[in-house]
Amino acid sequence: MPFRFYTNAVSQASKNAAAAVFIVGLLLVGFGVIIIALPELFATLAALVFFIAGVGCSVTGVKIFILHRKLDKLDEGQEREDRVNVRVRDY
Repeated sequence: MPFRFYTNAVSQASKNAAAAVFIVGLLLVGFGVIIIALPELFATLAALVFFIAGVGCSVTGVKIFILHRKLDKLDEGQEREDRVNVRVRDY
């Protein structure tokens, strides 16, 4: 009986990892072939994804600016009750 440095669980895990890597490789090859066959379609899809992401980021940025402006207007001229005796020095 030969001496093994690993158990059956390690062997099974390595087989599963090899199968996963093989499947991912086949999927990547398939996507590559589809992109070569239909470049206009995938260029349009990529442009659409970037456009939607850009619009989402822009809308989020505008919302943050509007919220910040509203918060600045609320804090203007109002002193909070819990900070009556607190003074902040500007050095």
